[in-house]
Amino acid sequence: MPIYEYECRECGHQFELLVLPKSTAAPACPECKSEELERLISHFAVSSEGTRESNRQEGGKRASKDRKEQLHAEHEAMHHHHH
Repeated sequence: MPIYEYECRECGHQFELLVLPKSTAAPACPECKSEELERLISHFAVSSEGTRESNRQEGGKRASKDRKEQLHAEHEAMHHHHH
């Protein structure tokens, strides 16, 4: 069952919607109930070697930053504990 991303043309609200295989009802905006929607291109649906590599690099940068912040917090906690 695909999940689609939509933007309401009436109020601009963006949302995701799980589309059931046998659903015949037109999707509607959960905010204003308008059926005037534009289906967006999902980031996960657009994939190439370049986007995979970019995502891998970004994930590595975030993990490195998180680890540095954790080590800094541990150092501060130990330093504060000794005084």
